[in-house]
Formats: sequence, structure tokens, C-alpha cells
Amino acid sequence: MATEKRLSARRKHTLKSCMLMVANTLLDTEATAKAQEREKFLAEACPPLDLPYSRDELLELCKKLHEQIGISEEERYSAEFKLNMVLNEVRDLNIKIVDLRGKFKRPRLKKVRMSADAMLKALLGSKHTVNMDLRANLKQVKKEVKEEDKQLRDVGDWRKNIEDKSDRKKMFDS
Repeated sequence: MATEKRLSARRKHTLKSCMLMVANTLLDTEATAKAQEREKFLAEACPPLDLPYSRDELLELCKKLHEQIGISEEERYSAEFKLNMVLNEVRDLNIKIVDLRGKFKRPRLKKVRMSADAMLKALLGSKHTVNMDLRANLKQVKKEVKEEDKQLRDVGDWRKNIEDKSDRKKMFDS
């Protein structure tokens, strides 16, 4: 086991404050670079406007600005269209990836009460003519009757049996 030296709380605090100062300066330089880039782009795209005083010059300026607006709108539309195409392509590729992995969530299916005939009709369409009566396909079993069961059934009512026995008893008594 290698022995590691622990940093003291004071040392940790100083290192953290140094890191924050460096990060803050980097953010400031990045922000100034972005501001300079924006100013440069605006200077190229939108030159300073000097308003003329005559009507003809104002009309020319309006036409020129209208043309510039049309050009910028075309660029915005084409960029937006390209972005939508790329987003759709990314979405399709993500779907393909999920399908290839085979790890997509199966939707919860609702329970539907459907007979076998209705299910086959739904799957096969009008081609299905076979009737699938499951009860008709079951085997029929003939019941064998035992002789003992027959004798028990033939005995009949228990009251008659008692009367017959009482007659026998009388026979032995006499």
C-alpha cells in the first residue's frame, strides 16, 4: 500500500481559489473574443447607416435594405432546412441503432377477448375458412360400468330393502 499524503484544508482552499481565478480569466478572455467576433461580423454584414435627405435616395436605400433582408431570410431558411434534415437523419439513425441492439421497450398490450376463429380471420384475412372449434376436436371417452356399481344401482330404495329383511326375520321366528 502506497502512503498518500493528505492535503490540509488550507492547502485545498488555496488550490481551489487558484483554479477559480484561472477559470475566471479564461471565461473573460473567451467572452471578449466572442464580443470582438460579433462586432466584426456586424461591421461586415451591416455597414453604418447614413440617412440621405432626398426622397429618391431614401427610396433607393429602402430597396437596397429590402434586398439585403430577402438575402438574409433565404440564408436563414436554408440553414433551418438543413438543420431539420440533419435532426431527422440523427433521429432515424438513433432508431436504427436501437433496433439493431434489440433493446427497445415493448409497449403494454391491452387484453382483448377474441376467439380463435376471430384471431385467425384477423391474421389471415378472408382466406380463413377453417372453423377452429376446440371442443369438437377433443376425444370422447366411453365410460365403463362396473358390475358392482350395477348391483348397487339395482338395489333401489333402501326402505324396500329393510322391508325384505324384516320378512326374512319373521320366517326364522316361525
